[in-house]
Amino acid sequence: MEQNIDCGILIKQIHSSLEKNANNYLRKLDLTFSQMETLLILQNITEKQLSLKQLEKQLYLAQSTTAGIIARLEKKGFVTSFSDVSDKRIKYVKITPLGQQYCQQSEQHRKKAEQEILSGLTQTEQEIFCALLKKVKDTLK
Repeated sequence: MEQNIDCGILIKQIHSSLEKNANNYLRKLDLTFSQMETLLILQNITEKQLSLKQLEKQLYLAQSTTAGIIARLEKKGFVTSFSDVSDKRIKYVKITPLGQQYCQQSEQHRKKAEQEILSGLTQTEQEIFCALLKKVKDTLK
């Protein structure tokens, strides 16, 4: 095993490669990686909506950045936003049927990209790799 391995750099390089690949595909759908990530978060929640504050935390982004992503997605018709009935300061974001449709279209591409990434590993290594990634992610909360 390499002595001077820098996990942070390797993670960044993997992320950059994944993001570049995804953006090349998503460009055809008029979406970015960050926009699709936002849609997928909303798609995978039973209520199909979150408060802007909850979304910021899920995306690990600043409020201003998240608000910009939402504004662009809303302009494209992929999400709607609205204020809480009892507290107008709370803003909610909900995925639209069009946004859900685009999530389904991109799911096949995401699965193919994931298969490609993991293709150099055995099934056991894939399971261990994913478990370790989850463990590292969980320590960051």
